Amino acid sequence: MPDRTEVRLGEYESVSLGSEQLTSRDVDLLHALRARGCFSLHPDRAGWRLKADATVGVVLLDRVRLVVEPKFAIPGKQLMAWLAYALGAPIPTTVRRWTTAPDGYADLVAAALLDECQKLLREGLRRDYVRRQRLEPVLRGRLDGAAQATRRYGQLDQLHVRTFDRETDVWDNRVLGTALKAAFALTPHSQLARDLHAIMGAFPHGATPTAALRALDSAQYTRLNAHYRPAHTWARLLLRGGGVTDLLTDQGSAAGGLLLAMPALWEAVVRRMTIEASAPHGGHRVPSNSGAGITVRGDLGSASMFRPDLLLSLPGPDASRRVLLPIDAKYKRYDRYGVSAADIHQLLTYSAGYAPADAPKAVIVHPQSDGHGRRTLEVDSPQGGLGVIHVLGIDTHAHPQQATEWVRTTLV
Repeated sequence: MPDRTEVRLGEYESVSLGSEQLTSRDVDLLHALRARGCFSLHPDRAGWRLKADATVGVVLLDRVRLVVEPKFAIPGKQLMAWLAYALGAPIPTTVRRWTTAPDGYADLVAAALLDECQKLLREGLRRDYVRRQRLEPVLRGRLDGAAQATRRYGQLDQLHVRTFDRETDVWDNRVLGTALKAAFALTPHSQLARDLHAIMGAFPHGATPTAALRALDSAQYTRLNAHYRPAHTWARLLLRGGGVTDLLTDQGSAAGGLLLAMPALWEAVVRRMTIEASAPHGGHRVPSNSGAGITVRGDLGSASMFRPDLLLSLPGPDASRRVLLPIDAKYKRYDRYGVSAADIHQLLTYSAGYAPADAPKAVIVHPQSDGHGRRTLEVDSPQGGLGVIHVLGIDTHAHPQQATEWVRTTLV
């Protein structure tokens, strides 16, 4: 691993980088990440001015190890609890490695992957029948007559055979071998790096990150490999690197690194939390493909449709009628600042489009770090009330299940 200068900054913060610190390949890479909303990069007198967006994690450049820290200071154990909650993965049992300093977020995910892989090794790696073509001194399996005749010309000292043996070299294990290699490159922590290096040899290699991701995206789990799902969840996160298709990034990147788009993470947290909180009240999520969107027609171009992050269907005052509640996740410091006019306008549109006309309301859910909070915005006009917006602040220092219980008591 080449020596790199570590540069640290927080979300939405900027830092100056000398022209000698960034190679042309680094500049191209950062511009590509800029197009995905991770960074902005502009030339200045010293060389370059780099600003982080709502993204945390690590990017390995040729000469710099760039670390972007969360604006919410969360202990490592809690950060992993929230990340596992968002991904729908069980929290790994080993927590002693979970710190947020000095190595940061990437080490937490690497440690989680290591923990799951060690568990799989203790239980025994999955084996399956793999077809091989071999050159053997004795007959094993089935003789490949065509290969024997055309390549050995009738000689019988070596036999071309086709075997079908149970091996660990199956996709379930190959993707983990690839992910462990990526995790090892990310972490400078000596003990964690040694543990990763020690376990890498136990897993088969050969799959490129792109091939591994294709295998994970098309994965089907049965009772034979269901116990691999947690390890594959952390592997997918690591292999996405600079970008995700489902939760954490968009189209991926050639960068060595691990970047997490915090608004997408918070949206996943809020989606799961509000669905679980409303279930005991008889609530359920309205699927995004249900066609229940707000449509704009008559403008230049085709009609556009937009909808809130989550739309809940809840029992109404009348048992025969259900009501819709729009909920939007906002990864903003609304524990310190007032709700922006743009967000008020957006939530009023949602309440007018979905909520009952006699009680228009919507919900904003944001993170905060000093206990749960709730306030109510009443929007009035000269013609009367326009709607009510409930602003819920979720304490990120709380356990996700405890936060869900609190939301359950305040949501409905």
